[in-house]
Amino acid sequence: MLSNNDILKKLRVALELKDEDVIKILKLVDFEITKSEVNALYRTPEHQNFKPCGDQLLRNFLNGLIIFKRGPMPPKQPLKKD
Repeated sequence: MLSNNDILKKLRVALELKDEDVIKILKLVDFEITKSEVNALYRTPEHQNFKPCGDQLLRNFLNGLIIFKRGPMPPKQPLKKD
């Protein structure tokens, strides 16, 4: 079974994202993270600087990725009553 760290790594490779892109994607959903924290997510669990990727971080990354790729959602128009 893949961990959140594995999912994040695979998405980063598949989409050819740099560390700065990951930081920018997370910033789109008001989630602040440093470059060293991002690098800690890619380490092996045995490494002393390893940081587990929690559900909230992965969820924010995926939400930010949607905005990064598609742009922000347009505001919803109220339904007209006839």
